Amino acid sequence: MHKVHETPIHTHVKCQLVVPLEGLITCTLINAISMVPVNCGIWIPSNEPHSIKIPSDARVCMLFVPPDVIGMPDEIHTITISPLIKELIIHLTQQDQFYVENSETQKLADVLLYQISQMTKKQFDFSIPKHEKLNELAHHLLAHPNDRQTIAQWATHYSMSERTFTRLVRKNIGTTFGHWKRQLHLILALQMLDEKKPIQIIADELGYESVSAFIVFFKKMLGKPPMQYSKS
Repeated sequence: MHKVHETPIHTHVKCQLVVPLEGLITCTLINAISMVPVNCGIWIPSNEPHSIKIPSDARVCMLFVPPDVIGMPDEIHTITISPLIKELIIHLTQQDQFYVENSETQKLADVLLYQISQMTKKQFDFSIPKHEKLNELAHHLLAHPNDRQTIAQWATHYSMSERTFTRLVRKNIGTTFGHWKRQLHLILALQMLDEKKPIQIIADELGYESVSAFIVFFKKMLGKPPMQYSKS
């Protein structure tokens, strides 16, 4: 398993874009955990508390943007990184950060900022709600991702009806219980693929009855089977 460097929870006055050029990074937020694979980046607005785990074999670029730049995202989210954005980021990280107004560097920075504002959002995060019972459930699922208890069973566990439990999840997380669990399985699968774990082991650890069932799930989520996704 890769050694991991983890920054403690901290904030920046400037907005931050973190882009893994190689490897998979994990960003822990106040109310979510996000996995950021290659060809994606995570946008972190000004003064948002976060922690980042970077494996020893990863290569990462970090770009800082003044908080008063117009048109930038105002929420934390993972975005697609196009080849153009990737090359612009690599180039700009090699330039003096105190560039002259109207210089070539500023013009390239303006192009990059516009491209970032237009990028597609990705869903590689698992929400950790503040609600006491759902917060407890989130940490249970993180520790036991192979838990296959149903909505009915969890509702009984928390002494409420299925309907009440379903509404509670929707209100606090903004999605269904099933989708919430699939998001967890996706980010854990990406992490284990990055660690080169065999597909059989990943399927077992996530509670799938068979490798084929896991592959069907993964393909539905990302459009490619696990090994094909890893190679790309």
